[in-house]
Amino acid sequence: QVQLVESGGGLVQPGGSLRLSCAASGSILNINTMAWYRQAPGEERELVASIISGGRINYADSVKGRFTISGDNAKKTVSLQMNSLKSEDTAVYNCNVRGLTGPWTSFNSWGQGTQVTVSS
Repeated sequence: QVQLVESGGGLVQPGGSLRLSCAASGSILNINTMAWYRQAPGEERELVASIISGGRINYADSVKGRFTISGDNAKKTVSLQMNSLKSEDTAVYNCNVRGLTGPWTSFNSWGQGTQVTVSS
C-alpha cells in the first residue's frame, strides 16, 4: 500500500508564497505520474499541475507562471511552489501519485489534503 503525506499548507496574504510537499512511502516499483489537485468549496476538484513519466509537465491555465511543480522519483517526493497567490487559489490541495507496486500491480494514491487559504 502506498501512502502519501502532505505538508506546507496554511494562511497567506494575497501576493504571498507557499510551498506544498508530498512524500510517498511503501513499496513502489516505479512512478508514472505525480500531480497536485485542488478543490474549493462548492467547486469540482481540478488538476493544478502534473509531471508525467518522461518529464512532461502540465499546468492549469489559472496557475501558469505562478506555480511550479517539481518531483523526485528516487526520493518519492513531489512539491508545488506557489507564488503570487490570489484569493481564488484558496482550496484544499491534494497530491496524487500513480505508478506500479509490481510488474502487474498499479496504484493510485491520494494525500490527505492540506488547506491553503489566501486572505488579507
